[in-house]
Amino acid sequence: MNRVSISKAREELAAIVSRAEYAGERTVIQRHGKARAVIVSVAQYVELERLAEAERDRLDIQAAEKSLAEPGENISLEQLIRELGD
Repeated sequence: MNRVSISKAREELAAIVSRAEYAGERTVIQRHGKARAVIVSVAQYVELERLAEAERDRLDIQAAEKSLAEPGENISLEQLIRELGD
């Protein structure tokens, strides 16, 4: 992964974007030696978003399974709405 300072990124932005788009190169933008942002291709960004969504779904399923395993009565959404509506 390529690392550049913000000032160098300004100078080379077109080239950095082209390398991301056509070569899939990721570039870390640094300020004062610390990573602050990353330039990636749209395809890589879409894949990262897809993976993040899959992870959120996995965590939601895990939480639901844990909740269902807890002792006590489980009721349907419809039943809950009826009970809260009364």
